[in-house]
Amino acid sequence: MAEPRLACPAPTPPTVRPSLSDQPSRFILLEREVEQEYRPQMLARLQQKVNAVAEQASAAVPACGQCGQQMGYNDSRVVSWLASWGRLHVSVSRYRCPPCKQERRPLLDLLDVEPGRICGSLARLLALLAAVAPYELAARLAGLLLGVKISAMGVWRVAQRLGEAAANYSEALGQYHADSRSEGAAVEGAPPVVVLGVDGCVLGMQVRTQRRRRVGEQALPALPPPEKGQFREVKTGVILSPAERVETSPGRRSLVRRFLVTCLGDADEIFRRLYGQVRELGWVGAETMVVIVGDGAEWIWNRANMFVRRCEILDFWHAPEHAWDFARLRYGEGSQQADAWVHGIAEDLRAGKVQEVIAGLKRLRPKTPELRDNLQSADPVLQRKCGPHAL
Repeated sequence: MAEPRLACPAPTPPTVRPSLSDQPSRFILLEREVEQEYRPQMLARLQQKVNAVAEQASAAVPACGQCGQQMGYNDSRVVSWLASWGRLHVSVSRYRCPPCKQERRPLLDLLDVEPGRICGSLARLLALLAAVAPYELAARLAGLLLGVKISAMGVWRVAQRLGEAAANYSEALGQYHADSRSEGAAVEGAPPVVVLGVDGCVLGMQVRTQRRRRVGEQALPALPPPEKGQFREVKTGVILSPAERVETSPGRRSLVRRFLVTCLGDADEIFRRLYGQVRELGWVGAETMVVIVGDGAEWIWNRANMFVRRCEILDFWHAPEHAWDFARLRYGEGSQQADAWVHGIAEDLRAGKVQEVIAGLKRLRPKTPELRDNLQSADPVLQRKCGPHAL
């Protein structure tokens, strides 16, 4: 008896390639239409409110920030700036103090705007887009989400201005708290532990006296490589409190907030700013333990003594790097013995066997001066991987 033949399954259709639309949705276009329709009315109402503030500010005469004397009236000029709904114009009075050679425009200080610039919430939103997307994409998103037509260079200028203002504030805050006469925030609610992570990276600086401009559709040539002397180190520190963590999933915690401090300067400058930020937060109490996490660079540990109660910890990923430096000298580049030796140290560190690793390093007897020097420099660095030891 012949066996029945199985029916062949029907062929499945090919998978359809997913696609993303290059144009905004219909609803977003409707939103933009409504905003454009009522934009003149909102701009006119905003102009009325600015004029009212200007009239109130004109009645007060500012005092000089240096000598404290009243400043003399100099002149009034009409200035403008760009806001979310268009350009605003207002007459601004300027005052001067001849002895101190200082001048002020109280209305601009009161409104916190700059003549001829993008100001207000529009500047903040553009800077936010620049922080999460490339400048060209941020410019496209500004037109899509904010209804503002702006170039990538315009977004860059806004981000640079706000970044410069943040850097100036951080520098002034560090200088203020570096003065022993300054008052810090209340420390009654200081956390028991504060963590500081400090590191640095070297960036090449392209120094040009004139801005490059593109002619027509021709693309600009690539920038030349930075020459010697054009490299500068950017130092960055992160401040956080372990108490400010929430359990987002079983056994996994995430930070609620953290504070970033950065500068294009030397080691003293970054630690001055870190200390100023911690003191401003009121996070340095008499019983606060400051945990400093670093990569083993001496410029970090040499300045950690500004904190009386501290714990110095070498982060895990840099500990095997120092072990690799010694292993390459001892066993040779690409040696399987070096790979196995470093792998064993990494596994012991991950398991918390820090003291065993340090004891094993002390038992080594290097045969060459180069190996001895490398081991002597790596030993104190690896000792900082020991958990919390207050100094």
